[in-house]
Amino acid sequence: MVDIDFDLERCSRCGLCAELCPKEVFSFEAGAVPGVVRAEECCACMTCSGKCPSGALTVSEREPAHRYLDGGNESAFVPLSEAEVAQYVSLSETLEEILMLRSKPVAITLIRAGEPLPHLPVPRHSLRYCQALIMARRGITTLMPAESHSCPDGASILGLGKVPRKLATGEIYVQLGKLATKEVARQMVAERPALPEGSMRATLLTPLAKPVMTPDVVAVIAPPETVMWLCMASTYFTGKRSSFQMSSYNAQCVETTLYPYTTGEMNTSLGCYGCRAISDLGEEMMFIGIPLKMMPTLIEGLRHLGKKAIRDCRAKVYLPPLV
Repeated sequence: MVDIDFDLERCSRCGLCAELCPKEVFSFEAGAVPGVVRAEECCACMTCSGKCPSGALTVSEREPAHRYLDGGNESAFVPLSEAEVAQYVSLSETLEEILMLRSKPVAITLIRAGEPLPHLPVPRHSLRYCQALIMARRGITTLMPAESHSCPDGASILGLGKVPRKLATGEIYVQLGKLATKEVARQMVAERPALPEGSMRATLLTPLAKPVMTPDVVAVIAPPETVMWLCMASTYFTGKRSSFQMSSYNAQCVETTLYPYTTGEMNTSLGCYGCRAISDLGEEMMFIGIPLKMMPTLIEGLRHLGKKAIRDCRAKVYLPPLV
């Protein structure tokens, strides 16, 4: 549940909150304070409060911290074996050591509808999927059932819910200045992939070195030079060129997660408006999502590159003397 409060003295009656709300929580008549008509639909995405020009609107969640109980049937969840945990720890250590990563590789698991959930803390406040991904690189494990996702766009893409009307029609993308027209925005929404509505129950993001479930995708957040080595490692034994899907819209839910999950191929991402606006992610960082099945080949290629190519390149061995 959420509390939505207007400061009547500060509210300018502009109605921007009603225009931008993806879940159509507000009603608005010109000259009046917007009304809250669908509070139960609020997902605490904070678009309204973040864009309020007078700072008159606050949204706060009332749910205390709690653990997600799997319908009283927690025994249905089977923990990973020690051998599998050790495998992921080794993968993480190898990535960190050879690439000198500044943050932890992330294990992404999409938990399907009907599957049991691990007994883990659920965030006290709703989060965007990309926030949880960025938190995991800092060592934080986050289990998010559908109701914990504050971004209705990302939640619908990952099969956790239905895309709201205002997002499907493209209205909000235009209002936020992200695309030229509603027609263009509708085209973008129509072209992006999405999992079937209700096909997923939750997302789980953990440091790869602290796995809870078998990952579907391993994500690395790093500078372009690091992503380059990962791309080279993936083709070390084939020499093939790589093709990636990027649009800079819905980057982490689509590009880093969904493409690798559905195609079995790794994919890079430059990030997007959402993941950069809601985090302290530096402008020099980008993303790559790697299906778990690709990791053994990629790690083997990376080990070979680490013997000479990475070391020589970073040492600038071909740089001529400055005269």
